Amino acid sequence: MKLDSPSTRRNRDPILEVLRDHAPRSGFALETSAGSGQHSVHFAAAFPELTWQPTDVSDEALASIAAWREEAGLPNLLQPQRLDVCDSRWDPVPDSGASLVLSINMIHISPWEASEGLFAGAGRLLTPGGALITYGPYLVDGAFTAPSNERFEGWLKGLDPRFGQRDLEALRELAETNGLTREALVPMPANNFTVVYRKTA
Repeated sequence: MKLDSPSTRRNRDPILEVLRDHAPRSGFALETSAGSGQHSVHFAAAFPELTWQPTDVSDEALASIAAWREEAGLPNLLQPQRLDVCDSRWDPVPDSGASLVLSINMIHISPWEASEGLFAGAGRLLTPGGALITYGPYLVDGAFTAPSNERFEGWLKGLDPRFGQRDLEALRELAETNGLTREALVPMPANNFTVVYRKTA
């Protein structure tokens, strides 16, 4: 059954503009926490030379992605696969590696270990020059960027005390530990950021 996310419909075009500036045009793209699948269809259509692999850990999300994929009929959009970013195997990535790893609205709604797994996996499996691109709300110098983000933090902690908006500096350090360099920090609508990290070697 297809899920319909209003936030996805709002943010997909602003995110696509950043992808047009920073994402590779060909190769293998892995999307983590692909949710409803609406992003997957939108971005795979915009990058026909990228083989697009959506993933998620949720059965409901995987079913929704499959339904959106079937309706879209895009030849470069693969069947969704289950992926827990904390699992070091990252089975959906081919032996040749990935040119893009995309993670939208995952970092703040998961434990810190998921961020560690995301950056470790991207650092290990991205090809040289490949990009890890993330999107969501973040702390800047330890501070919320808007009162609404501070209220949102309370809601996140209510879901799970391990959830929360991460500081951009802590993520930059995590990226560098895994051979990634922060290339761009793009302010987005609704007090979010798109962050681009590049595999340096």
